Amino acid sequence: MIVILTALEIEHGAVRARMTGVEQHSHPAGTLFDVGTIDERPECTVALALTGMGNMTAAALAERAVAQFSPAAILFVGVAGSLREWLRLGDVIVADKVYAYQGGRIVDSGLLSRPRAWELAHRAEQIARLVSRAGTWSGGLPAEGQGSAPRVHFGPIAAGEVVLDSQLSDVAKLLHHNYNDAVAVEMESAGLALAGHLNGNIPAVTIRGISDHAGGEKDFTDAEGWQTPAARNAAAFAVSLAAALDDGTGAAEPGSAAPPATAPTNTAPKNVAKDNARVGNQIGTINGPAMFGGAQQ
Repeated sequence: MIVILTALEIEHGAVRARMTGVEQHSHPAGTLFDVGTIDERPECTVALALTGMGNMTAAALAERAVAQFSPAAILFVGVAGSLREWLRLGDVIVADKVYAYQGGRIVDSGLLSRPRAWELAHRAEQIARLVSRAGTWSGGLPAEGQGSAPRVHFGPIAAGEVVLDSQLSDVAKLLHHNYNDAVAVEMESAGLALAGHLNGNIPAVTIRGISDHAGGEKDFTDAEGWQTPAARNAAAFAVSLAAALDDGTGAAEPGSAAPPATAPTNTAPKNVAKDNARVGNQIGTINGPAMFGGAQQ
């Protein structure tokens, strides 16, 4: 079981379009989850929900989803603003680090940053890179005005509580001076990362499609329709990654709480990319057999 969260309807729809056999699951507190399987990977069960914008709601609903379903991983999928000129509209970013960048202390001389940061779990990052290298995740996607399939990049993402659409604002200057390795900016990943951290460091993966350059032209790129391909590209990568991360655990019964997570008794490396639907098999058909923990799978 994998949980996928989105902030916007357009992001939710992009993931939902890649699911089949969907049934609605209602949490006792009212949150609605679409529970189904991935079109291309029927062995992978996904619970999809809409959080709305902001890190607080993302954290609250991620916590709720983990308690309800005990997933192997939680993913946040959607669009983001680019902080790098070399990123193309429609490119996909996988966050290898998430900054909660707006923490700090205000003094007479200005803001003294006190950020929080979470790195992506190593095994999840390794599998995400395998999915990216395989290249099969983008099959069937149109090259929206860019002449080629969308590219996948790994890098830090900055998550705050504002929509950034300026290169001259105080927020833009803060990011440039204190978080200059961040490649994209959005509003939910810090909440997701915190929820993962508080639940036994469950892998919490952010996948974002670039829909604007966060530099004053967001209204124009939105009017051009770039949120649609950006969300679609992110969803395509996310479902391929979900299949690779899935441990085969089913969803909790509707209306029942999932069993509490327990620490693994065997800390030896485990190949979570297994069976026909797993990325090891996909890679094996392209670059030879994948290797995990020193053993061929």
